[in-house]
Amino acid sequence: MNESLFILKGTIVYSKNQSELEIYEKSYLVCNNGVVEGIYKTLPEHLEKHLVIDYKDAILMPGITDLHIHAPQYAFRGFGMDMELLDWLEAYTFPEENKYHSLEYAKKAYESFVKNMKHSVTTRACVFATVHEQSTVLLMDLLEQSGLCTYVGKVNMDRNCPDYLKEETDNSVQSTLTWLNKVKEKEYKNTKPILTPRFIPSCSDDLMRQLGEIQKEYNLSVQSHLSENPEEVTWVKELCPWSENYGDAYYQFGLFGDKEKEPCKTVMAHCIYSDKNEVELMKKQGVFVAHCPESNSNLSSGIAPIRMYLEQGLQVGLGSDVAGGTTENMFRAMAHAIQVSKLRWRLQDSRWKPLGMEEAFYMATKGGGAFFGKVGSLEPGYEFDVLVIDDAELNREQLSIKQRLERIIYLADDRHIKAKYVKGRKLF
Repeated sequence: MNESLFILKGTIVYSKNQSELEIYEKSYLVCNNGVVEGIYKTLPEHLEKHLVIDYKDAILMPGITDLHIHAPQYAFRGFGMDMELLDWLEAYTFPEENKYHSLEYAKKAYESFVKNMKHSVTTRACVFATVHEQSTVLLMDLLEQSGLCTYVGKVNMDRNCPDYLKEETDNSVQSTLTWLNKVKEKEYKNTKPILTPRFIPSCSDDLMRQLGEIQKEYNLSVQSHLSENPEEVTWVKELCPWSENYGDAYYQFGLFGDKEKEPCKTVMAHCIYSDKNEVELMKKQGVFVAHCPESNSNLSSGIAPIRMYLEQGLQVGLGSDVAGGTTENMFRAMAHAIQVSKLRWRLQDSRWKPLGMEEAFYMATKGGGAFFGKVGSLEPGYEFDVLVIDDAELNREQLSIKQRLERIIYLADDRHIKAKYVKGRKLF
Protein backbone atom coordinates (compact mmCIF):
# COMPACT_ATOMS: atom_id res chain seq x y z
CA MET A 1 0.00 0.00 0.00
CA ASN A 2 1.58 3.27 -1.16
CA GLU A 3 -1.28 5.73 -0.59
CA SER A 4 -0.14 8.57 1.66
CA LEU A 5 -3.68 8.96 3.01
CA PHE A 6 -5.97 6.00 3.61
CA ILE A 7 -8.62 4.98 6.11
CA LEU A 8 -9.32 1.83 8.09
CA LYS A 9 -12.76 1.04 9.48
CA GLY A 10 -13.44 -1.17 12.48
CA THR A 11 -13.69 -1.08 16.27
CA ILE A 12 -10.76 0.98 17.54
CA VAL A 13 -9.16 0.38 20.95
CA TYR A 14 -6.13 2.02 22.56
CA SER A 15 -4.94 3.12 26.00
CA LYS A 16 -6.21 6.46 27.25
CA ASN A 17 -3.85 6.09 30.20
CA GLN A 18 -2.46 3.28 32.35
CA SER A 19 -5.85 2.26 33.71
CA GLU A 20 -8.40 3.30 31.06
CA LEU A 21 -9.17 2.25 27.51
CA GLU A 22 -10.37 4.49 24.69
CA ILE A 23 -12.93 2.68 22.52
CA TYR A 24 -14.57 3.72 19.25
CA GLU A 25 -17.02 1.20 17.82
CA LYS A 26 -17.45 0.98 14.03
CA SER A 27 -15.32 4.06 13.41
CA TYR A 28 -12.80 5.34 10.89
CA LEU A 29 -9.06 5.53 11.59
CA VAL A 30 -7.23 7.90 9.25
CA CYS A 31 -3.57 7.50 8.27
CA ASN A 32 -1.78 10.44 6.67
CA ASN A 33 1.87 9.98 5.66
CA GLY A 34 2.44 7.22 8.21
CA VAL A 35 0.86 9.11 11.11
CA VAL A 36 -2.58 8.93 12.73
CA GLU A 37 -4.58 11.95 11.54
CA GLY A 38 -7.72 11.23 13.52
CA ILE A 39 -10.65 8.97 14.39
CA TYR A 40 -14.16 9.68 13.13
CA LYS A 41 -17.56 8.10 13.69
CA THR A 42 -18.65 9.63 10.37
CA LEU A 43 -16.14 10.65 7.72
CA PRO A 44 -15.84 14.38 7.08
CA GLU A 45 -16.63 15.42 3.53
CA HIS A 46 -12.99 16.15 2.65
CA LEU A 47 -12.08 12.50 3.37
CA GLU A 48 -14.92 10.76 1.57
CA LYS A 49 -12.99 10.24 -1.69
CA HIS A 50 -10.04 8.52 -0.07
CA LEU A 51 -9.48 4.76 0.11
CA VAL A 52 -11.42 3.07 2.93
CA ILE A 53 -10.59 -0.49 3.99
CA ASP A 54 -13.51 -1.88 5.95
CA TYR A 55 -12.46 -4.55 8.45
CA LYS A 56 -16.05 -5.00 9.61
CA ASP A 57 -16.18 -6.31 13.19
CA ALA A 58 -12.42 -6.67 13.68
CA ILE A 59 -10.52 -4.89 16.46
CA LEU A 60 -8.04 -2.18 15.41
CA MET A 61 -5.39 -1.72 18.09
CA PRO A 62 -1.92 -0.15 18.32
CA GLY A 63 1.07 -2.24 17.32
CA ILE A 64 2.89 -3.93 20.18
CA THR A 65 6.45 -3.29 21.31
CA ASP A 66 8.74 -6.07 22.55
CA LEU A 67 11.32 -4.20 24.62
CA HIS A 68 13.59 -7.21 25.15
CA ILE A 69 14.24 -10.24 22.93
CA HIS A 70 17.35 -12.29 22.03
CA ALA A 71 17.31 -13.21 18.34
CA PRO A 72 20.04 -15.92 18.52
CA GLN A 73 18.22 -17.67 21.36
CA TYR A 74 15.09 -18.19 19.27
CA ALA A 75 16.41 -21.53 18.01
CA PHE A 76 16.45 -23.12 21.48
CA ARG A 77 13.34 -21.61 23.09
CA GLY A 78 11.70 -24.04 25.47
CA PHE A 79 14.97 -25.65 26.59
CA GLY A 80 16.51 -25.60 30.07
CA MET A 81 13.47 -24.25 31.86
CA ASP A 82 14.45 -26.15 35.01
CA MET A 83 17.58 -24.03 35.49
CA GLU A 84 18.35 -20.64 36.98
CA LEU A 85 19.81 -17.76 34.99
CA LEU A 86 23.58 -18.14 35.37
CA ASP A 87 23.61 -21.92 34.91
CA TRP A 88 21.20 -21.61 31.97
CA LEU A 89 23.53 -19.13 30.24
CA GLU A 90 26.43 -21.57 30.53
CA ALA A 91 24.47 -24.65 29.48
CA TYR A 92 22.38 -23.29 26.62
CA THR A 93 22.82 -19.63 25.71
CA PHE A 94 26.57 -19.34 25.25
CA PRO A 95 26.97 -22.58 23.24
CA GLU A 96 24.13 -21.54 20.92
CA GLU A 97 25.40 -17.99 20.45
CA ASN A 98 28.82 -19.33 19.52
CA LYS A 99 27.27 -20.85 16.38
CA TYR A 100 26.65 -17.36 14.98
CA HIS A 101 30.27 -16.93 13.98
CA SER A 102 29.10 -18.91 10.94
CA LEU A 103 27.15 -16.69 8.56
CA GLU A 104 25.59 -19.78 7.02
CA TYR A 105 24.15 -20.85 10.38
CA ALA A 106 23.20 -17.28 11.28
CA LYS A 107 21.32 -16.80 8.01
CA LYS A 108 19.25 -19.93 8.50
CA ALA A 109 18.46 -19.17 12.15
CA TYR A 110 17.81 -15.46 11.72
CA GLU A 111 15.57 -15.97 8.69
CA SER A 112 13.33 -18.16 10.85
CA PHE A 113 13.35 -15.60 13.67
CA VAL A 114 12.54 -12.64 11.40
CA LYS A 115 9.82 -14.51 9.51
CA ASN A 116 8.02 -15.35 12.73
CA MET A 117 8.50 -11.86 14.16
CA LYS A 118 7.03 -10.31 11.01
CA HIS A 119 3.90 -12.41 11.35
CA SER A 120 3.59 -11.93 15.11
CA VAL A 121 1.74 -9.13 16.90
CA THR A 122 5.05 -7.25 17.41
CA THR A 123 5.60 -4.10 15.35
CA ARG A 124 8.61 -2.72 17.26
CA ALA A 125 11.37 -4.51 19.15
CA CYS A 126 14.69 -4.07 20.98
CA VAL A 127 16.80 -7.02 19.89
CA PHE A 128 20.01 -8.59 21.20
CA ALA A 129 22.27 -10.24 18.62
CA THR A 130 25.66 -11.81 19.55
CA VAL A 131 29.28 -10.64 19.81
CA HIS A 132 29.70 -11.38 16.09
CA GLU A 133 29.82 -8.23 13.99
CA GLN A 134 29.01 -9.78 10.60
CA SER A 135 26.05 -11.87 11.72
CA THR A 136 24.66 -8.85 13.58
CA VAL A 137 24.68 -6.86 10.32
CA LEU A 138 22.99 -9.83 8.62
CA LEU A 139 20.24 -9.79 11.26
CA MET A 140 19.75 -6.05 10.74
CA ASP A 141 19.52 -6.54 6.97
CA LEU A 142 16.79 -9.14 7.43
CA LEU A 143 14.84 -7.03 9.91
CA GLU A 144 15.06 -4.02 7.61
CA GLN A 145 13.56 -6.09 4.79
CA SER A 146 10.74 -7.26 7.08
CA GLY A 147 9.30 -3.78 7.57
CA LEU A 148 9.42 -4.01 11.37
CA CYS A 149 10.97 -1.13 13.32
CA THR A 150 13.77 -2.35 15.56
CA TYR A 151 16.83 -1.51 17.59
CA VAL A 152 19.50 -4.19 17.21
CA GLY A 153 22.66 -4.54 19.25
CA LYS A 154 25.98 -6.28 18.76
CA VAL A 155 26.70 -7.76 22.18
CA ASN A 156 29.86 -6.83 24.12
CA MET A 157 31.56 -9.31 26.51
CA ASP A 158 35.21 -9.33 27.64
CA ARG A 159 35.04 -11.26 30.94
CA ASN A 160 33.19 -14.01 32.80
CA CYS A 161 32.05 -15.91 29.74
CA PRO A 162 33.41 -18.90 27.78
CA ASP A 163 36.68 -18.30 25.94
CA TYR A 164 34.97 -19.04 22.62
CA LEU A 165 32.80 -15.91 23.07
CA LYS A 166 35.11 -13.73 25.12
CA GLU A 167 36.39 -10.64 23.30
CA GLU A 168 39.63 -8.87 24.07
CA THR A 169 38.64 -5.44 25.36
CA ASP A 170 40.19 -3.43 22.52
CA ASN A 171 38.87 -5.91 19.95
CA SER A 172 35.38 -5.60 21.38
CA VAL A 173 35.55 -1.83 21.05
CA GLN A 174 37.00 -1.93 17.54
CA SER A 175 34.44 -4.51 16.38
CA THR A 176 31.67 -2.31 17.73
CA LEU A 177 32.99 0.71 15.83
CA THR A 178 33.34 -1.32 12.62
CA TRP A 179 29.77 -2.56 13.04
CA LEU A 180 28.44 0.96 13.61
CA ASN A 181 30.19 2.30 10.52
CA LYS A 182 28.85 -0.54 8.38
CA VAL A 183 25.34 0.15 9.64
CA LYS A 184 25.72 3.87 8.93
CA GLU A 185 26.68 3.14 5.32
CA LYS A 186 23.55 1.04 4.80
CA GLU A 187 21.21 3.93 5.67
CA TYR A 188 18.45 1.74 7.08
CA LYS A 189 15.01 3.33 7.37
CA ASN A 190 13.55 1.11 10.10
CA THR A 191 16.52 -0.51 11.84
CA LYS A 192 18.80 1.28 14.30
CA PRO A 193 21.90 0.20 16.23
CA ILE A 194 21.81 0.14 20.02
CA LEU A 195 24.78 -0.34 22.36
CA THR A 196 24.50 -3.73 24.05
CA PRO A 197 26.86 -4.55 26.92
CA ARG A 198 25.38 -7.92 27.89
CA PHE A 199 25.42 -7.13 31.59
CA ILE A 200 27.90 -5.82 34.14
CA PRO A 201 29.37 -9.25 35.03
CA SER A 202 30.48 -9.82 31.43
CA CYS A 203 31.91 -6.34 30.79
CA SER A 204 35.06 -4.96 32.43
CA ASP A 205 35.30 -1.41 33.72
CA ASP A 206 37.64 -0.56 30.85
CA LEU A 207 35.19 -1.85 28.26
CA MET A 208 32.28 -0.02 29.87
CA ARG A 209 34.26 3.21 29.95
CA GLN A 210 35.02 2.95 26.23
CA LEU A 211 31.43 2.05 25.41
CA GLY A 212 30.39 5.18 27.27
CA GLU A 213 32.68 7.19 25.00
CA ILE A 214 31.18 5.53 21.93
CA GLN A 215 27.70 6.36 23.20
CA LYS A 216 28.59 10.04 23.39
CA GLU A 217 30.25 10.10 19.98
CA TYR A 218 27.42 8.30 18.16
CA ASN A 219 24.51 9.41 20.39
CA LEU A 220 23.29 5.83 20.77
CA SER A 221 20.59 4.23 22.85
CA VAL A 222 21.58 1.43 25.26
CA GLN A 223 20.06 -1.92 26.25
CA SER A 224 21.18 -4.36 28.92
CA HIS A 225 20.08 -6.39 31.95
CA LEU A 226 19.56 -5.18 35.50
CA SER A 227 18.92 -6.86 38.86
CA GLU A 228 17.44 -10.02 37.39
CA ASN A 229 18.72 -12.71 39.75
CA PRO A 230 19.85 -12.59 43.42
CA GLU A 231 23.20 -14.27 42.66
CA GLU A 232 23.78 -11.85 39.80
CA VAL A 233 23.13 -8.82 42.06
CA THR A 234 25.57 -10.16 44.66
CA TRP A 235 28.13 -10.78 41.92
CA VAL A 236 27.90 -7.18 40.73
CA LYS A 237 28.55 -5.95 44.27
CA GLU A 238 31.75 -8.00 44.29
CA LEU A 239 32.84 -6.86 40.82
CA CYS A 240 31.99 -3.19 41.32
CA PRO A 241 32.53 -2.37 45.02
CA TRP A 242 32.83 1.30 44.05
CA SER A 243 29.19 1.45 42.84
CA GLU A 244 26.23 2.24 45.06
CA ASN A 245 24.08 -0.37 43.31
CA TYR A 246 23.80 -2.36 40.08
CA GLY A 247 22.24 0.55 38.17
CA ASP A 248 24.90 2.93 39.44
CA ALA A 249 27.54 0.72 37.81
CA TYR A 250 25.99 1.58 34.42
CA TYR A 251 25.41 5.19 35.44
CA GLN A 252 29.05 5.82 36.29
CA PHE A 253 29.98 5.01 32.68
CA GLY A 254 27.25 7.18 31.14
CA LEU A 255 25.14 4.20 30.08
CA PHE A 256 22.07 4.62 32.26
CA GLY A 257 19.53 6.99 30.82
CA ASP A 258 19.39 10.64 29.89
CA LYS A 259 21.96 13.02 31.26
CA GLU A 260 21.79 16.80 31.11
CA LYS A 261 24.41 17.20 28.41
CA GLU A 262 24.66 13.76 26.79
CA PRO A 263 21.29 12.11 25.97
CA CYS A 264 21.36 8.34 26.38
CA LYS A 265 18.01 6.56 26.06
CA THR A 266 18.27 3.29 27.97
CA VAL A 267 16.15 0.16 28.44
CA MET A 268 17.00 -2.31 31.20
CA ALA A 269 15.44 -5.76 31.28
CA HIS A 270 13.97 -7.33 34.45
CA CYS A 271 14.70 -4.97 37.41
CA ILE A 272 13.31 -7.52 39.86
CA TYR A 273 15.63 -6.73 42.77
CA SER A 274 16.15 -2.99 42.31
CA ASP A 275 16.41 -1.28 45.70
CA LYS A 276 14.99 2.13 46.55
CA ASN A 277 18.09 4.02 45.42
CA GLU A 278 18.28 2.13 42.14
CA VAL A 279 14.61 2.84 41.45
CA GLU A 280 15.13 6.54 42.16
CA LEU A 281 18.09 6.59 39.79
CA MET A 282 16.05 4.89 37.05
CA LYS A 283 13.29 7.44 37.50
CA LYS A 284 15.68 10.39 37.50
CA GLN A 285 17.47 9.16 34.38
CA GLY A 286 14.34 8.14 32.48
CA VAL A 287 15.44 4.51 32.19
CA PHE A 288 12.83 2.19 30.67
CA VAL A 289 12.04 -1.06 32.48
CA ALA A 290 11.45 -4.08 30.20
CA HIS A 291 9.28 -6.38 32.30
CA CYS A 292 9.75 -10.01 31.21
CA PRO A 293 7.30 -12.01 33.34
CA GLU A 294 7.48 -15.40 31.62
CA SER A 295 11.28 -15.47 31.57
CA ASN A 296 11.40 -14.45 35.21
CA SER A 297 9.14 -17.40 36.04
CA ASN A 298 10.89 -19.94 33.82
CA LEU A 299 14.35 -19.16 35.20
CA SER A 300 13.11 -18.85 38.81
CA SER A 301 14.35 -15.28 38.95
CA GLY A 302 11.44 -13.71 40.83
CA ILE A 303 8.59 -11.25 40.22
CA ALA A 304 9.28 -7.57 39.55
CA PRO A 305 7.18 -5.04 41.53
CA ILE A 306 5.61 -3.57 38.41
CA ARG A 307 2.57 -2.04 40.11
CA MET A 308 4.95 -0.08 42.34
CA TYR A 309 7.03 1.02 39.35
CA LEU A 310 3.96 2.28 37.49
CA GLU A 311 2.63 4.18 40.49
CA GLN A 312 6.03 5.75 41.08
CA GLY A 313 6.15 7.03 37.52
CA LEU A 314 8.77 4.75 35.95
CA GLN A 315 8.57 4.04 32.24
CA VAL A 316 7.62 0.38 31.89
CA GLY A 317 7.09 -1.85 28.85
CA LEU A 318 6.99 -5.59 28.26
CA GLY A 319 9.52 -8.01 26.83
CA SER A 320 9.20 -11.59 25.64
CA ASP A 321 12.86 -12.28 26.54
CA VAL A 322 13.06 -15.26 24.22
CA ALA A 323 14.51 -17.76 25.02
CA GLY A 324 14.10 -17.21 28.74
CA GLY A 325 10.54 -16.68 27.56
CA THR A 326 9.20 -19.41 25.30
CA THR A 327 7.29 -17.35 22.74
CA GLU A 328 7.46 -14.11 20.77
CA ASN A 329 3.65 -13.76 21.16
CA MET A 330 3.31 -10.56 23.18
CA PHE A 331 -0.30 -11.30 24.06
CA ARG A 332 1.17 -14.04 26.26
CA ALA A 333 3.53 -11.49 27.84
CA MET A 334 0.50 -9.39 28.79
CA ALA A 335 -1.28 -12.37 30.31
CA HIS A 336 1.83 -13.46 32.19
CA ALA A 337 2.32 -9.94 33.57
CA ILE A 338 -1.17 -10.06 35.06
CA GLN A 339 -0.78 -13.58 36.40
CA VAL A 340 2.56 -13.13 38.14
CA SER A 341 1.42 -9.85 39.69
CA LYS A 342 -1.38 -11.78 41.37
CA LEU A 343 1.14 -14.24 42.83
CA ARG A 344 3.34 -11.38 44.04
CA TRP A 345 0.35 -9.73 45.73
CA ARG A 346 -0.86 -12.96 47.32
CA LEU A 347 2.46 -14.49 48.35
CA GLN A 348 5.00 -11.70 48.64
CA ASP A 349 3.71 -8.15 49.15
CA SER A 350 0.01 -7.35 49.61
CA ARG A 351 0.66 -3.60 49.54
CA TRP A 352 0.62 -3.55 45.74
CA LYS A 353 -2.54 -4.85 44.11
CA PRO A 354 -2.30 -7.05 41.01
CA LEU A 355 -2.16 -5.60 37.53
CA GLY A 356 -5.30 -5.50 35.46
CA MET A 357 -5.84 -6.03 31.76
CA GLU A 358 -5.69 -2.28 31.17
CA GLU A 359 -2.20 -1.90 32.66
CA ALA A 360 -0.85 -4.88 30.75
CA PHE A 361 -2.25 -3.56 27.47
CA TYR A 362 -0.82 -0.11 28.21
CA MET A 363 2.67 -1.48 28.88
CA ALA A 364 2.64 -3.54 25.67
CA THR A 365 1.54 -0.61 23.53
CA LYS A 366 2.00 2.95 24.75
CA GLY A 367 4.36 2.17 27.63
CA GLY A 368 6.96 0.27 25.64
CA GLY A 369 6.24 2.17 22.44
CA ALA A 370 7.44 5.40 24.03
CA PHE A 371 11.01 4.11 23.71
CA PHE A 372 10.56 4.59 19.96
CA GLY A 373 8.94 8.03 20.24
CA LYS A 374 5.25 8.76 19.61
CA VAL A 375 4.42 5.08 19.22
CA GLY A 376 1.88 2.71 20.75
CA SER A 377 -1.31 4.75 20.60
CA LEU A 378 -3.91 5.69 18.00
CA GLU A 379 -4.15 9.28 19.13
CA PRO A 380 -3.56 11.94 16.46
CA GLY A 381 0.14 12.50 15.83
CA TYR A 382 1.24 8.97 16.73
CA GLU A 383 2.99 6.80 14.18
CA PHE A 384 0.52 4.53 12.40
CA ASP A 385 1.35 1.10 13.83
CA VAL A 386 -1.87 -0.92 13.74
CA LEU A 387 -2.90 -4.53 14.30
CA VAL A 388 -6.19 -5.72 12.85
CA ILE A 389 -7.37 -8.61 15.02
CA ASP A 390 -10.17 -10.85 13.81
CA ASP A 391 -11.46 -12.57 16.93
CA ALA A 392 -14.52 -14.17 15.32
CA GLU A 393 -13.43 -17.71 16.23
CA LEU A 394 -13.01 -16.67 19.88
CA ASN A 395 -16.79 -16.52 20.28
CA ARG A 396 -17.06 -12.75 20.50
CA GLU A 397 -20.87 -12.62 20.23
CA GLN A 398 -22.60 -10.95 23.16
CA LEU A 399 -19.27 -9.68 24.53
CA SER A 400 -18.39 -6.06 25.28
CA ILE A 401 -15.36 -4.57 23.52
CA LYS A 402 -13.42 -4.72 26.78
CA GLN A 403 -14.30 -8.42 27.20
CA ARG A 404 -13.23 -9.10 23.64
CA LEU A 405 -9.87 -7.44 24.26
CA GLU A 406 -9.33 -9.44 27.44
CA ARG A 407 -10.10 -12.67 25.62
CA ILE A 408 -7.69 -11.67 22.83
CA ILE A 409 -4.92 -11.12 25.38
CA TYR A 410 -5.38 -14.60 26.83
CA LEU A 411 -6.26 -16.59 23.70
CA ALA A 412 -5.15 -14.88 20.48
CA ASP A 413 -1.98 -15.39 18.43
CA ASP A 414 -0.68 -14.71 14.93
CA ARG A 415 -3.55 -16.69 13.38
CA HIS A 416 -5.93 -13.93 14.42
CA ILE A 417 -4.01 -11.08 12.76
CA LYS A 418 -6.00 -10.01 9.70
CA ALA A 419 -3.60 -7.19 8.79
CA LYS A 420 -0.53 -5.45 10.20
CA TYR A 421 0.68 -1.90 9.55
CA VAL A 422 3.94 -0.26 10.60
CA LYS A 423 4.40 3.48 10.07
CA GLY A 424 1.46 3.40 7.68
CA ARG A 425 2.87 0.60 5.52
CA LYS A 426 0.93 -2.65 5.31
CA LEU A 427 3.19 -5.64 6.02
CA PHE A 428 0.50 -8.21 5.20
